[in-house]
Amino acid sequence: MAIDTPTAPATPVAAQAPQDGRLTGRAKLVLFVLCAAQFMVALDFSVLNVALPVLGDDLGLSRSALQWAVTAFALPSGGFLLLFGRIADLYGRKKLFLTGLALFGAASLLATLAWDPASFLTGRALQGLGAAVIVPTGMSLLTTTFPEGPQRDRALGISGTLLSLGFTVGMVLGGVMTDTLGWRSTMGLLAVAAVIVLALAPSLLPESRTPDRPRLDVPGAITVTGGLLALIYSLSTAAQRGFGGADVWGTLVAGLALLAAFVVVESKASAPLVSLPMLKRRTVAWGNLGGLVTFSMMSTVVFVLTLYLQEVLGLSSFRTGLVFGVQGVMSALAGSYAAKVIGRFGARRTLVGSLLGQGLFIALLLAIGSESGALLATVAVSLASMCHLGAIISYGLTVTSGVPDEEQGLATGLVTTTQQVGITIGIPLLGVLATTQDDLFHGVRTVLLVDAVIVVAAAALVAVGLGRRRA
Repeated sequence: MAIDTPTAPATPVAAQAPQDGRLTGRAKLVLFVLCAAQFMVALDFSVLNVALPVLGDDLGLSRSALQWAVTAFALPSGGFLLLFGRIADLYGRKKLFLTGLALFGAASLLATLAWDPASFLTGRALQGLGAAVIVPTGMSLLTTTFPEGPQRDRALGISGTLLSLGFTVGMVLGGVMTDTLGWRSTMGLLAVAAVIVLALAPSLLPESRTPDRPRLDVPGAITVTGGLLALIYSLSTAAQRGFGGADVWGTLVAGLALLAAFVVVESKASAPLVSLPMLKRRTVAWGNLGGLVTFSMMSTVVFVLTLYLQEVLGLSSFRTGLVFGVQGVMSALAGSYAAKVIGRFGARRTLVGSLLGQGLFIALLLAIGSESGALLATVAVSLASMCHLGAIISYGLTVTSGVPDEEQGLATGLVTTTQQVGITIGIPLLGVLATTQDDLFHGVRTVLLVDAVIVVAAAALVAVGLGRRRA
């Protein structure tokens, strides 16, 4: 995957395209298939959010257990990302990409037909496992199919835009489909999408792998996967029962110990999953911190606002979806101006300013009331999302700036990993503050306060970190 510098196949599909970035007809079809798969995964992160209360009533999931509908997907999708990315590099990206699509489609069908909480959460976990295969292999196929330069820039731009839109479209679609067809239709939509992409992909995508076939870093794969799974499990369990259980603290300590072991292993591995020297770069380290915070904290805001709008204010799934639809439109508007802002102020200043704006507008949400606040929530979350999109674009540019061409693949791989881990840990990390309290409204405001403080603090840290002169 994009964890090391991707090696282009012998004959890239887009190789004969004009050098100004225009794509041939076949290249456009390849891009459509890869972007459709990434869009489908992004959709899955959000399409269920507005359906959670209805889903909980139907399957008998308590409020504190509702977050597992999200976490069961996010846990494997974040935990196995690095492992499957490396396996794809070694044994074939196309082969693993198709396997991930098949698994994702079958899991979506299981979630659609779920008859109890266990079957539904099993389907969601298998969806996450499929996503952990699709995301890194899809990105690697894109970077190895489209040669470096205008073509790849255009392909990555389209892919990034669709990934951003997928989350918002999922919120709107989830509300409409839940109100009209029921929550099961949201999972059925993903099953159909997977079948369509799987039907088109075999004849269009080229196979590619790393030609030198280095050995798989098994100790690194075991420690990072085990560490992420243990850490996310402990936080998710705490969101259900609090931090009083021995299993919560046991898995938390085990997760941190495994991640520490991963750092030691990578420092000695001949073919590491993650290059530690790359992480020592000032722009890479602080840029990824900004990315981790913006993704994790914004996903948490969306989760708790969904509960607030439906369970506190009593809004329908459709009206809740419309709130996030406005958020999506404003984010798209911000995206159209982001390049100009970055061009004027630079990626680093834009990252710091975007994080600060995101934190301040999240703090504005503290003014919502227990009986009214939908309009304020719509305005504040939309403005926060505009800043969030600015942070997404600028942190990616910050991380890859000044990196030699031969290490760009590694840098972009870290950007992707940060994105997935951020989305994964946000909800379980702060969910305990909302879902375990008897007064949901008070719990939501507590989460928003902590969320805002974390984002503003991160903006200050990133500003200091990126502002320091190299020794």
